Amino acid sequence: MPIRVTLDQLIVSKGLKARDLAQQVGLSETQLSLFRSGKVKGIRFRTLARLCAALGCRPGDLLDYDLDPADLEPPGGDEAD
Repeated sequence: MPIRVTLDQLIVSKGLKARDLAQQVGLSETQLSLFRSGKVKGIRFRTLARLCAALGCRPGDLLDYDLDPADLEPPGGDEAD
C-alpha cells in the first residue's frame, strides 16, 4: 500500500511514549499500535484530530504517500471495451 503511517517518527522526535500518547488521545495501546503499524483500514477524523492536537502537528505529518500508478486505475480491474 502506498500510504504509510509515519507516527512512530513523530513520537520519537517529540520524546514521547506511545503509552502516554494513547492515554492522552483516548485510545487503547492496542488501537494506537495497530495505527502505528499501518494495520488499520481507516481512522476517524476525530481520532486524527486528537492525535494532531496532542502532537502539535498536521495530518500530513502522520501519513506519507508513495506514488503508485495503479491508484489511478478504475476500481474492479480490467474494463471491457
